[in-house]
Amino acid sequence: MRAIWKGAVSFGLVSIGVRVYSATEEKDIRFHQVHRDDGGRIRYKRTCQVCGEEVTYDDIAKGYDIGGGEMVILTDEDFADLPLTTSHAIDVLEFVPAEQVDPILYNKAYFLEPEGSATKPYVLLRDALTDSERVAIVKVALRQREQLATLRVREGVLLLNTMLWPDEVRTPDFGFLDEDLKVRPPELAMASSLIDSMAGDFEPDAFTDDYRAALQEVIDAKIEGREVVQPEEEEAAPAAAVDLMAALKASVERARAARGEAPAGGAGEPTPITSARSAQQAAKAAKTAKAPAKKAAAKKAPAKKAAAKKAEPAKKAAAKKTAEKKAAPAKKAAKKAAPRKTA
Repeated sequence: MRAIWKGAVSFGLVSIGVRVYSATEEKDIRFHQVHRDDGGRIRYKRTCQVCGEEVTYDDIAKGYDIGGGEMVILTDEDFADLPLTTSHAIDVLEFVPAEQVDPILYNKAYFLEPEGSATKPYVLLRDALTDSERVAIVKVALRQREQLATLRVREGVLLLNTMLWPDEVRTPDFGFLDEDLKVRPPELAMASSLIDSMAGDFEPDAFTDDYRAALQEVIDAKIEGREVVQPEEEEAAPAAAVDLMAALKASVERARAARGEAPAGGAGEPTPITSARSAQQAAKAAKTAKAPAKKAAAKKAPAKKAAAKKAEPAKKAAAKKTAEKKAAPAKKAAKKAAPRKTA
């Protein structure tokens, strides 16, 4: 790791020299913008909207928009007069219980490493914080900005957590907060039961970024020139329950089933999930039973056609004989009745 800042923790009259390191890193897969046809990188030029000329970094200043098209320009000299650029102190203001700090205020985390001969006072502050079960509220100037932060102990190292200022946290303004919504006691009890059935100890390593892993697989497959194997589609979830109570019951059952626990009440009344599963199984069984019957019927159909074709000449011959038998007496009678020719 590379130190991003050097300074000192001011703890009363004690000064503890420290190096500051970023404690976290983002694992997002980053891409460059490229030309689709040839893969060339896309570059952007810094141009002035007034004169249209390309501007170098040395000619760039910071401007504050005051509205109406007017801009106040601040140069490096203006920032140099501020106390933050030369202040490399982490000033401890007070020690408070950790639960009093709202997690929404936390921003970014940094490790502090003792520098030089500051190891002993560093360890002293670390152990004192651990014994007090409190966190230190401090002020620190990082990246040309004064920030509120906490100091606490993590795995034997002092951890600096920068925080947002209270006026940087928005106030929720939603219509439902003004509605008079009543939650029935049975619903609350069932929701509590669901929480109990899903309770556990938080182990961060048990969770993974499935999207990032899948995206990395796509990239690796592109590099190796192989096809990407699509993951199997998950079975569709049963239809949502009609009311909240039914949904809660179904959720409790699903959570217990995931843990390998028997459903509450044994083989009692079917829940929306068991009913849906039974219906799915019955539909599958019906399809399986119909398939052989269709195949057998399909096999019989050609045989019937062949038999009908074979029987057709026989039927015609029989009909011909019957017609000839019926016509024989009439022919004889006609011969007798006919007058004989005389010489």
